[in-house]
Amino acid sequence: MTTVLTPASPLTAADRCDRCGAQAYLRVVLLSGGELLFCAHHGRKFEPELKKIAAEIQDETERLTSPPATASDEER
Repeated sequence: MTTVLTPASPLTAADRCDRCGAQAYLRVVLLSGGELLFCAHHGRKFEPELKKIAAEIQDETERLTSPPATASDEER
């Protein structure tokens, strides 16, 4: 997925996927205005279509594989 670095606010646990309600890790700003939020699964599933209609894509899926900031050195 194409990542666009913008000064958008980070996604939080309160941001939910518009398709299934899981935690959102992608924000898609549409060319027509508005935005859509997707979990990593649905972001990958709809990637080809989203690229056609997106002005920007904020992709935070790397958070799924990076250790949490509170992890000890042994856990990293």
